Amino acid sequence: MIEINNESGRDVDEERLQGLAIFALDQLNIHPQAELSILLVDVETMSAYHEKFMGEPGPTDVLSFPMDELRIPNPGEEPAPGLLGDIVMAPEVTSAQAAEHNRTPEQEADYLLIHGLLHLLGFDHAEPEEASAMFGINDRIIAQWALVLDGQQGRK
Repeated sequence: MIEINNESGRDVDEERLQGLAIFALDQLNIHPQAELSILLVDVETMSAYHEKFMGEPGPTDVLSFPMDELRIPNPGEEPAPGLLGDIVMAPEVTSAQAAEHNRTPEQEADYLLIHGLLHLLGFDHAEPEEASAMFGINDRIIAQWALVLDGQQGRK
């Protein structure tokens, strides 16, 4: 189950975020009954969360709060249901930084959603090897998602 709460005061394509989350969880072989919460907040709330939980001032683009420490199952292993956790994003921050990455605000939100999801699944990017693995998976899912979106555009 994927729950999206938009407390940001901005219009966000929640259907797109939910579709991407479902797609990514399927690509990662996460149990279909795993629970994920996506919270969209304003800049002030994101700044407060960033300071409270990370000890850093100002807003950030995405925060992840894992719950049951679910992981991508090994080949042949059955995925386990459980609580993935919470992903917090600030659409205003996402929109502001999209151009820096040559993305639309929607594409930036997609990228950050997958980034946050991978953090929930235990991925990190502190070390070069970790970063390579995490960003490689992130890029692969985003590329596959782009193909899905292109296919949907072709049917309209």
